[in-house]
Amino acid sequence: MKNIHSFDPEVAEALELELTRQRNGLEMIPSENFVSEAVLEALGSVSTNKYAEGYPGKRYYGGCQYIDIVEQLAIDRAKEIFGAEHVNVQPLSGAPANIAAYEALLNQGDTILGMDLSHGGHLTHGHPVTQSSKIYNFIRYKTNEEGKLDLDNLRAMALEHNPKLILIGYSAYSREIDFERVQEIADEIGAMTMADIAHIAGLIAAGEMNNPVPIFDVVTTTTHKTLRGPRGGMIMCKKKHAKAVDRAVFPGLQGGPHENVIAAKAIAFKEAMQPEFKEYARQIKANAKVLELELGSRGFKLMFGGTDNHLLLIDVTSKGVTGHEAETALDKAGITVNKNMIPDDPRKPLDPSGIRLGTPALTTRGMKEAEMKQIADWIDRAIISHDDDGKLGEIKAEVEEMTKDFPLYPNLSYIE
Repeated sequence: MKNIHSFDPEVAEALELELTRQRNGLEMIPSENFVSEAVLEALGSVSTNKYAEGYPGKRYYGGCQYIDIVEQLAIDRAKEIFGAEHVNVQPLSGAPANIAAYEALLNQGDTILGMDLSHGGHLTHGHPVTQSSKIYNFIRYKTNEEGKLDLDNLRAMALEHNPKLILIGYSAYSREIDFERVQEIADEIGAMTMADIAHIAGLIAAGEMNNPVPIFDVVTTTTHKTLRGPRGGMIMCKKKHAKAVDRAVFPGLQGGPHENVIAAKAIAFKEAMQPEFKEYARQIKANAKVLELELGSRGFKLMFGGTDNHLLLIDVTSKGVTGHEAETALDKAGITVNKNMIPDDPRKPLDPSGIRLGTPALTTRGMKEAEMKQIADWIDRAIISHDDDGKLGEIKAEVEEMTKDFPLYPNLSYIE
């Protein structure tokens, strides 16, 4: 077989540049991580060649006997990790998993109580620009003046709007959630419950955050982010919803599953079952807490009052910059974050008031509390010097020097 560089040097060189960017910079987007070499190997394995519409033991194609082994391993491992009664590992990502869950549980026009995007929710939790918002009646709740999810207010809204489904989950909220209390609210009005744990699945898998899977009707997640697997999705549910969930995924929304990704999911789930993963998750939280304290002491305004998980949402306007300006400056300094709306942000999504950052990828590379203190200083300096390319270049050089102590994929190259 031809290697990438000999056949397509343009793609190879772009991949090599991306590898260099990842190696030499600080990846702080909280939804990003670095998979293991074993996961990378599975993604490029021969399983990518196989069509396997259907489910293990019930395929519409022949020759699936070995693919069935792999997919069943992924299912069984996810069940064990999260305490799930039923698991579907075929969703292609988090958004399709959410859409499939709605399809399984609801009828058109049903009411869903979901979290507002600007208060930490996700687009698929009812934002008006999404297709699902045109199918279902979303009522969106917000955090309170203290920046916390107010479950008394959630109960009042549930009693007022009588939703068929209460949806809990977030993409930028940084606090723990009392899932048992949410289930009590749902039971009071006869609603079903759904949690989107895409951001915190790895922390839950390690026992570092509350687990809604044994409690809620349906739980969706991505398999990357803190779970440190390949880009993909997963649905976990009670047995009573199993047939509806499976039908919603296939044939409802998808055709042939990506079995190479499912193989990579199985490997990532095995990694998450190891004792080392528990320590990894603990360190993610410890690193995030150091960033909270260090950035707070430098005058940054932290949304929700701080963090209980892997991420921070920060209002940077008090520093005289917008979220877009801060993201650009940090990128020039070798630190990758994303601009992000803050609660009730007066600014627009492409130039919001905040930035979102997190610690999963840094922790994967082995960075700990001491490095977080240094990184907080670089963030502060870069934002202060956001319009000075010379000073941003100096910070980038310092960043590159530190990353040499935390090598990433040392044996990987696309141009040799």
